[in-house]
Order: sequence, then C-alpha cells, then structure tokens
Amino acid sequence: MIRSVGGDGQSSERRTAARELEAQLVRHINEVLAATVEPVAQAKMRPLQAKIAQCIDALDHVSRKLASESECRRRLEAQVAEVEAALTQTRATLAGAQAQERRARYLAMHDSVTSLPNQRFLRESIDSAIAASGGAPPVMALFYLDLDGFKSINDELGHGSGDDLLRTVAARLRRAVRSGDIVSRLGGDEFACLLPDLDAPEQLAEVARKLLAVVSAPHTLGQLTVSVRASIGIATCPLHGTTTDALLTAADSAMYLSKRAGSGFAFFDATVAVNDRRKTSRDRQPLRLID
Repeated sequence: MIRSVGGDGQSSERRTAARELEAQLVRHINEVLAATVEPVAQAKMRPLQAKIAQCIDALDHVSRKLASESECRRRLEAQVAEVEAALTQTRATLAGAQAQERRARYLAMHDSVTSLPNQRFLRESIDSAIAASGGAPPVMALFYLDLDGFKSINDELGHGSGDDLLRTVAARLRRAVRSGDIVSRLGGDEFACLLPDLDAPEQLAEVARKLLAVVSAPHTLGQLTVSVRASIGIATCPLHGTTTDALLTAADSAMYLSKRAGSGFAFFDATVAVNDRRKTSRDRQPLRLID
C-alpha cells in the first residue's frame, strides 16, 4: 500500500502561526510608535520601516511557500489515489484471469456429466505416482468398471435418464472408496478407480465386491426403479504393469474377462488373451425394472 507523507493539517497550522506572528509584529511596532513622546525624525524612521517591510515580505514568502507545499501535497495524494485505484483494478483483472484459468483447467480435467475426474486426470495421476516413486514402481491398483445393460436404459428411457444413472453411480463409487482414492469416468458407461498403496488380492477382491454391491443397488429414475450390474477388471502395479498405458490395458482386458465370464470382477491374467472387445450379451441385456 502506498501512503502519502505529512498532511494538510500541519501546513494549515504553520500558515496560521505565520499570520499570527505577522499580526503581533505589526501591533508591537504600532504600540512602540504610539508610545514615543517625541516624533522621530523621518530619516531615522526609514531603516526601521525597511526592516519591517522585509519582515512582512519574509512572512508573506513563508506563507506562499506553505501554500505551495500544500498544493503539491494535494496533487501528490491525488496521484497516489489514482495509482492505488489502478493497482486495485489490476489485481481484480488478474484475479479474474486466474479464476478463468482454474475453471478452464477444471473443465479440461473433469467429466461434464458426473463432475468426476476424466481419463486425462486419471492418466496424469498415474504418471505422477510413477514419477514420484523415485525409480521403484509404486504400489497401486486400477479398477476398470463397465455398466452392464446401460444401453437398454438409454434406448428405453432416454439419454436424460441415462445421465441421471451415471451421476448416481458416480456418487456411490466416490462414497465406497477411501478419501485418497480416485474415481474417474473414462467415457460412456465406463469408470475407473485408482487405489494407491493397495495390491493384496484379498483386499482388492473385498473392494470389488463392495463396488459391485453399491452399483447394483436399486436406482430411482423418475417414476421407475431400475437395477444395473457392473463388470470390473483389476490390474496392479508393478505386477501387471509399470506404465499408465500398461495398467489401463491390463485392467480393461481383465474387465472383458469378467464380463464374458459373468463373474462380477476378475484380475488381469496375462495367459488369457482378450482380443474381441465387441459387446457381449451382458451389454445387451434388457432393462431390469424393480417392482
């Protein structure tokens, strides 16, 4: 913050003191002259009058200087106020630009339907975890989740109902995992969950069963209550891959294994090749209404 030095108050006090001093001097001289018994010769009066005039001029000069300083200070304070206003405007403009930048980045990294982090966010998170591991592959698990029969909901109830279902599933998945885990929508009816510091098969199977349960619980869409199921593929780092692409590919492959087997979830198995990723009967199953 820029602040002015001094103020008009001090200048006003100095001008008042100068005027009072001048008035006192004039009164004093008049009193001296009036008290003189015998007139003083004109020649003797001139030096005194000259000194009096000099004193008055000096006092007048001081008064004008004080007035000039006051005007300069006023102009300076006005300039300071203008600069402060310009700085305030600049800060507001900068804050607005930063807010727009944050908003643009948020939109670029999140899904518009569910507000979940999108695939770009997920990839960057995996990349960051690998980069921060210091050369040793980090321990983490990646769940690849696909909704079975989602196409039937879109076809029979409309895309609005489909979006409502996606938002409900997204909220349930967020609540079902730990606060440090990442739930992401990859696109369409596919989601992913990144679980750091977790690779034990028993624990991962327990998490998978929990996710399957929350997804398959009844969903209310308008006047209807429907049920959907999910297929989950599980890949772990470093066992099934040490790069982002390798983990996503392994988890996706495991998801198709689970979908074709109807098992709910499956771990990646490098000995089983899944080359056919066309829709299965689980994707084409009819809409499941609950009475």
